[in-house]
Amino acid sequence: MNRNPARSRQNPKLLRRGRIPFWLPAANYYVLSLAIALCTFFLLWGILHDGGERTPWITSGVVASLVLVCAVFLREIILRRARNRFLAAESQFNRSLNNAYLKGAARSPKEEKLSIEQNADLLRSIKKKSDAAITLGRLPDGHREVFEMCSEYLALIDREFESIGKGSPRLPVLKSSRNSVVEFHKYHLLQWASIRSRALALEANSQRDPQDRLVAAQSAMDVLESALSYYPSEPALVESRDLLEEIVVGIKVTVRIEQAERAERDGNITAARQLYRDALFFLNGQRATSSDREETLRKINRSLERLAHQDDNILDL
Repeated sequence: MNRNPARSRQNPKLLRRGRIPFWLPAANYYVLSLAIALCTFFLLWGILHDGGERTPWITSGVVASLVLVCAVFLREIILRRARNRFLAAESQFNRSLNNAYLKGAARSPKEEKLSIEQNADLLRSIKKKSDAAITLGRLPDGHREVFEMCSEYLALIDREFESIGKGSPRLPVLKSSRNSVVEFHKYHLLQWASIRSRALALEANSQRDPQDRLVAAQSAMDVLESALSYYPSEPALVESRDLLEEIVVGIKVTVRIEQAERAERDGNITAARQLYRDALFFLNGQRATSSDREETLRKINRSLERLAHQDDNILDL
């Protein structure tokens, strides 16, 4: 039963290797399609021109247009249907395996003890859902539901330990089961945090608006903080959290500097100075040092000095 969760110990950089379904944003996809169509146009034009074709641009244009039409068809029809089927499979997977767990976990009010048979049913439900989550390894919700199921099981077992006798035949069975479920819990929690935080980080990178980037990056941070509440010293979680923290700070600093520059252009020196100071505060709280950070620090300090000179000039007048 331990063979699947043990994979989480094979590589301490597990969090960075989580995979998510490949799905280009629409803008990126169509820019790529346009580039391919243009390459097709000029390549075919050159071939036809060398071959003595009188109107090579017409044929090349028609073929390039067909490439674009096929690209639209591919995304809007084929890929979208495949993605919808993928999401439908995820929903079906969640519904069917939730039912299996609820049946195994149900006990009548008259039953005061978790029997060995009931415990075995719960373990089978957990293992069944774990196997399915690993098979559909790219779905973060599958891993999330497994580790939530494991959390409920561990809470149940801990309550049983409060009343179980030392000589009870259930004691070694429940201890062994608990150790196995702890491994399942850690493995699937790390997988969920990896896939979910990675997806949100990619979303942050694809956003043009800084506020949207900040929201996505902060959501990724929340995922990692949630996982760290269970395993605060897990190296992969700590490393990824620190990396995302730098990204969040960088976005906050960029937003404050842009706002300060706008305020300065509008003649609002007081607001500009405060925004530059806010950016400096965020930057000074950043633990990592880099050439970009040092350059940003110099830029902010130069801006504050410039604003101070402007105040001096106003006072002189």
